[in-house]
Amino acid sequence: MKKIVLFLAVCLSVIMPAKAQWDRIHTSIALSSVIGLARESIESAERKKAMEIHAQQKVQFEQDFKDSMTEAKDYELAEDWEEALNKYEEAAKLNCQYGYSDQRQITKKINELYIKAGQEEDGPSILNNAKTILPDYSQYRYVRENPVYVNKKQTKTKIVRVACSDKETRLELEYEASAMDDGISVRGTAYIRGNKGGKLGLVGIENITMAPSATGIPWPYQKLRFVLIFPPLPDDAKEFDFIVPSSVWQFKDIKCM
Repeated sequence: MKKIVLFLAVCLSVIMPAKAQWDRIHTSIALSSVIGLARESIESAERKKAMEIHAQQKVQFEQDFKDSMTEAKDYELAEDWEEALNKYEEAAKLNCQYGYSDQRQITKKINELYIKAGQEEDGPSILNNAKTILPDYSQYRYVRENPVYVNKKQTKTKIVRVACSDKETRLELEYEASAMDDGISVRGTAYIRGNKGGKLGLVGIENITMAPSATGIPWPYQKLRFVLIFPPLPDDAKEFDFIVPSSVWQFKDIKCM
């Protein structure tokens, strides 16, 4: 009898703490669930409130947007390019925030007016896109526009020309801005690598800055063309890779022959 009582006591001593621990675990899970639901509810309410405020502001500033667009067109008809540019940019700021119209069309108009207003030298780097294109590629043994390559990473940058000579490997790239006051830079770790191996580091850049600085692009859908220059590839290289470690720039199998 004593042995049975002792056995039951031992069992209870094991079961009771285990049950208490089980209860604590379930209580903790339940509390976490309640807290999680409460947090989601608060965040949902905050998002809803933010959307309501945004909708109210969109209505509030819609007339300002229309006025800026009307004035911009009036200045354009009067061939007052600088004032027209200022007004289109005023409209673009509101449009980027509230989405009244097609931003691509407004950006296209702004790009045209930069040139008409004579701001190529003082304006943003996108105005210097033409300067990245060499007038004479006759000394290069290989030149290809829109070369074939593989890039499994999603990026708004594309290679628009590759040119190889005995002195350098020249990559012309184009980046399309996706937001107002966008920016882009290149890291000093960028390199190319021929199909027979061997990394060749960056030796020159045009129309872009080195990280951590960035080249600014004022408006969505504006395209910045820039150049990265590397040492020459071997004459018998058929293709090469352009890599910036730990980035979306992972362009591979770029034809060079």
